Amino acid sequence: MFSYIYLASQSPRRQELLKQIGVQFEMLIASAEEDTESLEISLSNEKADDYVQRVALAKSAIALERWKSSGKPWAPILCADTTVSLPNCPDGAILGKPIDAKDAVRILRMLSAKTHEVLTAVVLITDPVSEPLHLVQVSKVQFCPLTEEQISRYIASGEPFGKAGAYGIQGFGGAFISSIQGSYSGIMGLPIFEVHQLLDLAKVARI
Repeated sequence: MFSYIYLASQSPRRQELLKQIGVQFEMLIASAEEDTESLEISLSNEKADDYVQRVALAKSAIALERWKSSGKPWAPILCADTTVSLPNCPDGAILGKPIDAKDAVRILRMLSAKTHEVLTAVVLITDPVSEPLHLVQVSKVQFCPLTEEQISRYIASGEPFGKAGAYGIQGFGGAFISSIQGSYSGIMGLPIFEVHQLLDLAKVARI
């Protein structure tokens, strides 16, 4: 039985969700030399579920190498990646983090009054030599119609940046959502029901 895990993510939301379910964790953060952002570039004609799973698995492989050079004792390593997709919309197949305010406007206009999907891939490395456990959780989110003023004010708040789909359900962006179907925590970035099951398989204790 493991008393803690390594979390290979700087997301404060994922840290909060792990604490919510009583998981002890230690951060396993990328060094300044690692270029993890380049992993998030989508491939030509790549589907959202393939993309998010590929990115999460790639990040987990890098995290494993990070652990190997750390000298730390072994514990399971948890990685995750989240993206947003507008089904049947070629321009919205994969809506990642906005690169600037103009890009955030583009994304929010696309999501306005539509139902989109939020996909979160979770990877748990249970030991240094076995294939990792992994899954993709998909939720559907309905946005209300957004006015240009709402979009401008939201972008001015700074919240859209660093978030897939240019919004955060746990923040001001939650006011744009009329309904969800799926996992609220998955939309935040870590589906705790599915994570709880993976941690059971890896024999990770909870408080």
